[in-house]
Amino acid sequence: MNTAIFYASSTGNTENIATAISKQLHGIKTYDISQDGIDEISNYEKLIFGISTWGEGELQDDWDDLWSDFCEIDFSNKTVALFGLGDQDSYADEFADAMGILHNQITESGGKVIGFTSVEGYDHEESKAQIDDQFVGLVIDEDNQDDLTDQRVEQWAQNIKSEIL
Repeated sequence: MNTAIFYASSTGNTENIATAISKQLHGIKTYDISQDGIDEISNYEKLIFGISTWGEGELQDDWDDLWSDFCEIDFSNKTVALFGLGDQDSYADEFADAMGILHNQITESGGKVIGFTSVEGYDHEESKAQIDDQFVGLVIDEDNQDDLTDQRVEQWAQNIKSEIL
């Protein structure tokens, strides 16, 4: 299989979502970039990246540590899906911004991003992960809408399956 998930998780939430997505997509391999780094990205044509937003719209620490190396990756001829975690109540002005930062870097480097989702059902002010009325990937809010997580993961995985597997 030529698809893998790369993520980092400070609290375990992003890891849990990566695991749930992997299960939905027939057990594709997952890499925790805090332990595995990002070198394996070049071995895959189809990728899923998971990131949470910290502080005021910042990258999660492990992503931040590897960011300069990540920015050197050529995503031409790669298909990428994104999922991001955020807190729409406490951080309504930068909700899931880190996923938007990833999206911008990937598209600037030639990558094709799939798996956009509707902003309907979320209550936030602004997001770098939003283009018009869609997020650039799956957005999960474990702080305020954890009851919707399983449904959102399952639906998103089904929607991207034909393009990502």
